[in-house]
Amino acid sequence: MDRSENLVPKDSEPRIHPTAELKACKLGRYASIGERVVLREVSVGDFSYFERHSEAIYTTIGKFCSIAANSRINALEHPIERLTQHKVSYRPNEYFRWLGVDAAFRARRQAKAVTIGHDVWIGHGAVIMPGVTIGNGAVIGANAVVTQDVASYAIVAGVPAKALRSRFPAVIAARIEALAWWDWPVEKLARAVPDMQAMPIEAFLDRWENEGA
Repeated sequence: MDRSENLVPKDSEPRIHPTAELKACKLGRYASIGERVVLREVSVGDFSYFERHSEAIYTTIGKFCSIAANSRINALEHPIERLTQHKVSYRPNEYFRWLGVDAAFRARRQAKAVTIGHDVWIGHGAVIMPGVTIGNGAVIGANAVVTQDVASYAIVAGVPAKALRSRFPAVIAARIEALAWWDWPVEKLARAVPDMQAMPIEAFLDRWENEGA
C-alpha cells in the first residue's frame, strides 16, 4: 500500500469551533474555523482556516488560505453621506418596532464583495476593505489595511498597504500558477509535502511539472 494513502485524513468535514458564529456560509473540505470567528455570507475553500477572533462578510476565499487572528475581511462600510452614519439608519430594526433593515444599503454592501485567491496568507490584525481582490499566493502583513487590489504573489504591508516585493520572480510565479497545485487530489498532495519541505522551489517545479506526464 502506498504510504501516502495513510497520511490522508479520513474525515474531510470542516472543523468549526463551538464559539464561532456562521450565517449563510459555505465551507470546503478540511476547512477550519477558530474560536469566536464570525462569518456572514462567506465561502471558504478547501484546507483554508481562520484563527481566533477573526471576522468576514460577503467574501469568497480560495483554497489553502491562512487567515491569522483578529483579522477583518470586508470591514463594515457606513453611509457617511447620510445625516447620520450610525446604524440607526440602515438597521433601525435593532431600535424601533416596525422599521426593517435597509435593503438597498445591504445590497450596496453585497455588491462590494471581497475575493481572495488560493494560498493567501493574511497576517494578524489585518483589515481588508470592501471590494478588494487579492491574488493567489499573496502575503498581507500584520496590521495592514488593504484598500486596493493585491497582485498574485505580492507581499504588502502598512497603512494603507503598499507592495514591498514579490515572493518569486515572475517566471517562477507563472509556473506555480500553471501547476495549480491547490487543485491536486489529496493523495497527490500527501506525496508532494515532503518535497515542499525539502526542495528549493525551482527543483520542486521541475519534478512535479512532469509528475504523471
